[in-house]
Amino acid sequence: MRPLPQWSTVAVDPPQQVVTATLRWDGKSAIVTADHTVASLNPLVIATSLDAGPRPVLEYSDSATGRLLGVLRLARLAPVTTEQASIVLYHVAAGEHRCLGWPRRPWNAWLQNRVMRKNLASSHLNTTPTAVQQLMIAYLCPRPVVLVSVGAPGHPNIFPMDLIGPLERSGLFSLALRSTNVSVADMRDLRRVVLSNIPAPMKAIVYKLAEHHKHALQDWSALPFPVRPSQAFGIPAVAAALRIQELAIVHSQEIGLHTFFLCRVVSNEALAQGAQLHHTGGFHQAYRRRQGMPLTEI
Repeated sequence: MRPLPQWSTVAVDPPQQVVTATLRWDGKSAIVTADHTVASLNPLVIATSLDAGPRPVLEYSDSATGRLLGVLRLARLAPVTTEQASIVLYHVAAGEHRCLGWPRRPWNAWLQNRVMRKNLASSHLNTTPTAVQQLMIAYLCPRPVVLVSVGAPGHPNIFPMDLIGPLERSGLFSLALRSTNVSVADMRDLRRVVLSNIPAPMKAIVYKLAEHHKHALQDWSALPFPVRPSQAFGIPAVAAALRIQELAIVHSQEIGLHTFFLCRVVSNEALAQGAQLHHTGGFHQAYRRRQGMPLTEI
């Protein structure tokens, strides 16, 4: 038997509502579907604007059936404090999912881990198989893919990201970008970026732009699609985007191999309706196929 794909690229209407995330601690609980993001891959760290105590549990459930799909067990780290809010960071201590039955669940994990160990040196995640399995659980909530535009003087760039999302209770929005990205220093200096929420059919173009994590864009006119200036910043964004968001960066810090940016939303321009490019775990898509409700794969 071959392992399931680690990731599925799917089309989902934003904001995703197929999976609900709930924090549980000390007999309390709170919905955090729109209030938790990945702050770092190595180590794997979750950010939320809700203080749920030292060792909460993060549960992911199917929104239609209420069935529990997966669990992450968290351990609190030092918070990130800005003038506007305090964001709590949690290290992922353990995790398990229930998308596959026994014995396929441990067998699939063993097969996936074997492949990851063979390819560890070339893996873009640069982390352990156990952490990747936990990350796939975090992706039970399908994660939207955006193109990030940077308009620093002499440094135009645009690249895809999915380690993003709102921290609802704080009113902030976060980005977790690998610190080796060529635009990190310019983002810290300029303190502003623009996100283009991408229609699902643009998948191939978006993936090709991943090369700009290492090599900045030479000229906006070289892009294979039209751009338009954002409302307040005038930074080029994707003209065909479903939504364009301008973010002012209020804080940044390194967490492991990533730079964690906290941002304030300056403008949020809805341009069109439609399915957005998302990523989810392969075992999640397998579960949904068995239930007769697969996400549209692209």
